[in-house]
Amino acid sequence: MQNLVISDPRVMMGKPVIVGTRITVELILEKLAAGETYEQILAAHPRLTREAVQAALAFAAEAMRADVIYPVAPVTA
Repeated sequence: MQNLVISDPRVMMGKPVIVGTRITVELILEKLAAGETYEQILAAHPRLTREAVQAALAFAAEAMRADVIYPVAPVTA
């Protein structure tokens, strides 16, 4: 599935995209986080497949495994 996500500096400024499209992993994640279903995303972007959405999620999960510290704003009560 990972070969469905590519990063090319000539496409979307190098952001990871679904191969053959200009649809970024970021966009897919934002839509899922906003509560959109797979079906809604696929209807809005006919060039996507369910496998491509799953590849975007797998790519994001792999990226989060990197040894990087992500600053988080302190929680205030």
